[in-house]
Amino acid sequence: MGCNVHFLAPLCLLGSLLHVWSQCMAQTSEFQLEGDYLIGGIFDIHYSSSSPYRDRPEAIDCSSQHFILSSYRRFQLMRFAVEQINNSSNLLPNVSLGYDIFDHCSDMQSFPGILKLISVNNGIQPWGENPKNLSKMIAVVGPFSSTDTFTVTPLLMMNFFPVVSYGAASSAFSKKAKFPSFLRTVHSNKKPIEVIVNIVLYFKWRWVAFLNNDNDYGNDGLELFIKRIVDTEICMAYNKGLNDKTNYSQMFHQIEAQKIQVIIVFTTKLTAEALIKSAMQLNITDKVWIALDTWSLNKKLPKMKEIKNIGTVLGVSQPVVPIPGFNDFIYSSKSQPHCENTEQSMLCSQVCNCSGLSPEDVVSIDPTFSFPVYSAVYAVAHALHKVLQCGVAKCNGNITVYPHMVLAELKKSNFTLLNRSIQFDENGDPISGMYDIVFWNQSGEAQEIGFYHFHPSINFFINSSQIQWYTNGTVPTSVCSPECPAGYVRKQDGIHKCCFSCIICPNTTYINSTEDPYSCISCKDTEWSAEGSTSCNQRLVEFIPFTDSGAILIMLGAGALVGLTLAVSVLFAVNYNTPVVRSAGGPMCFLILGCLSLCSISVFFYFGQPSVSSCVLRFLPFFLFYTVCLACFVVRSFQIVCIFKIAAKFPKLHSWWMKYHGQWLVITAAFTTQALILVIGYSSAPPKPYNETVWYPREIILSCDIDLIATSGSVVLLSSLCSLCFIFSYMGKDLPKNYNEAKSITFCLLLLILTWIIFATEYMLYRGKYIHTINALAVLSSLYSFLLWYFFPKCYIIIFQPHKNTQQYFQDLIQNYTKTISQ
Repeated sequence: MGCNVHFLAPLCLLGSLLHVWSQCMAQTSEFQLEGDYLIGGIFDIHYSSSSPYRDRPEAIDCSSQHFILSSYRRFQLMRFAVEQINNSSNLLPNVSLGYDIFDHCSDMQSFPGILKLISVNNGIQPWGENPKNLSKMIAVVGPFSSTDTFTVTPLLMMNFFPVVSYGAASSAFSKKAKFPSFLRTVHSNKKPIEVIVNIVLYFKWRWVAFLNNDNDYGNDGLELFIKRIVDTEICMAYNKGLNDKTNYSQMFHQIEAQKIQVIIVFTTKLTAEALIKSAMQLNITDKVWIALDTWSLNKKLPKMKEIKNIGTVLGVSQPVVPIPGFNDFIYSSKSQPHCENTEQSMLCSQVCNCSGLSPEDVVSIDPTFSFPVYSAVYAVAHALHKVLQCGVAKCNGNITVYPHMVLAELKKSNFTLLNRSIQFDENGDPISGMYDIVFWNQSGEAQEIGFYHFHPSINFFINSSQIQWYTNGTVPTSVCSPECPAGYVRKQDGIHKCCFSCIICPNTTYINSTEDPYSCISCKDTEWSAEGSTSCNQRLVEFIPFTDSGAILIMLGAGALVGLTLAVSVLFAVNYNTPVVRSAGGPMCFLILGCLSLCSISVFFYFGQPSVSSCVLRFLPFFLFYTVCLACFVVRSFQIVCIFKIAAKFPKLHSWWMKYHGQWLVITAAFTTQALILVIGYSSAPPKPYNETVWYPREIILSCDIDLIATSGSVVLLSSLCSLCFIFSYMGKDLPKNYNEAKSITFCLLLLILTWIIFATEYMLYRGKYIHTINALAVLSSLYSFLLWYFFPKCYIIIFQPHKNTQQYFQDLIQNYTKTISQ
């Protein structure tokens, strides 16, 4: 009803004053609410950036410090949650919850409020079995920051006072030995660091800067990030701990100098705002900023015009959980006046000084950490519900509630709140949860583009097509050194593994970039690779098969040799008593021809895939029986020289030689010596199959490995016999023209020596599969040299010049030669 202006104006003014005074008397402070049980609240509604110089102890006046609207919203959420629980008929029926909330604006000067929380009747007494004065305080919700939590919680831990933080994310709080009664409704720093690292890996960024608060919270994030990227290809190119004295200009200059395109900002909201504003003022452009959940849903920065110039902002955020009824609570609460009484004002940490706020300001501010506050209050309420053994309609009022009892039930929490599971693990950390991945779009909104689920299984997703990069479509790159081309290995430059030069992998090596990009891996002996390969190829196995045309011709030649030696043997047998056969050596000719045939066995084992037996038979018959051949020619050349030259000068030597059959003793000795050398050598180190992999990288030449020490004796013996034979035969070079076996032997030896010199030269220059064909050809040539140039001329005389194969002809030659010598 209106007031008459002329008569009732004084009365109306008095009525209005009485109305306001009555409301102020009836309305309690926002910081306190009476109840059967109290929950303490610690919120940094104001923030003191630095401690001024003081010459005497004094409490800080929080209301005069910088006001944080997002913290005020969280403060109101606790009030709303308590009011909602008190109005619930299912949770704590007939039990009223109250609260005592303090503004923790400074981690060093806000202790009066904390001490008031744990005091009873303004006094603190040692904890006993039956304390005389029991506080109604059962738990504390808060603090928000890790630094504040480090300073506050030790006072509460000693008596196992439950502390449920809604923002302290330092991983140190998971250590239960130091923080036994600490729980939290936010994930530790390990979780957002895990999400950030996965984002960086997803976009293949390798060269990043990490900016963090220079406090417990930021340093913990830095330590976790360094540990997490150890086994990845991510390098932290630059790190800076930010504080009020940070020189942003110098910091950004260093970042630009190192060409870093991705900046991870692991800071609080206030620090991030100062950082981003400095970047805009300093005209820092074309960067990718990765925001932590503390500021990724910031409402002010994305709306600024200059934000588009700094680059692209991605963020990790807690899911925004709408809390039904909270907006109505804010509008209702802000429409009512609140008064701080004298006692509250004297405490200096329960004065808001925020009457000028509108409900729209509170509702529209960044909602991050709202649900953690809400769930923390409900977790305490559910724990108290269990302690009081509450039923459907009432609770057991005869139970004395101690804080440690609430703590025990808090640890066992398992309930659903707004379709989200609330549970704690053995470290007091929430079990289930997720993070959203957001992008600051052109409209100034944090647009959700992906997610990272932690429980029950890890699930990571990013829809990169929704991101509007500052590069106009392409994903920005941030590397110290570009990726090496395929086939190139990294050589690290400096201390960072991301900085490297590229060196091509040489032949017979390859690189597997997924396993080790820093070393070339050698191929197996059975594999090959070209320069700059990423894998090895199987080598082509090479040997001369029996079907090879060259092998067939050589084996036919060996067969022909056996046939010819047999024909010559028959011819010599028929004409055994003729002078030509006797001058050629008589019975020794058959031994030589037989050994030549046996030597040809070796030729057949140079073909086909080598085995132990084929390697032995490739050398043994030739070494053994060719020794006999050379021994025969040694004694034969010696006999020629002895008959025509030595017999006249040394008659006793000639008679001894004839009496004891010296030629057969020499042959037997040579054969026995060679046999012993071969048996001993092959017993200790027999020839065996060998894969030649050095000369031709793409091929494996199947060969036989000969031990040089084991075979040196046989080679020395053959060389000695060959040298003796050459000496003796050369001494008889001036014998009668038609009776000169010495010249034939000398010529054969020259062919033999020339053959093996050619083979040795070829062996030094070529090790392909056809070296075995050449070796077999050299063996066959050695055999044919004696057959063709020693035996065939005599066969020619026997067949085509029989007049020279008479006793008289030979006697005439000898008489003429004797007369020539005597003159």
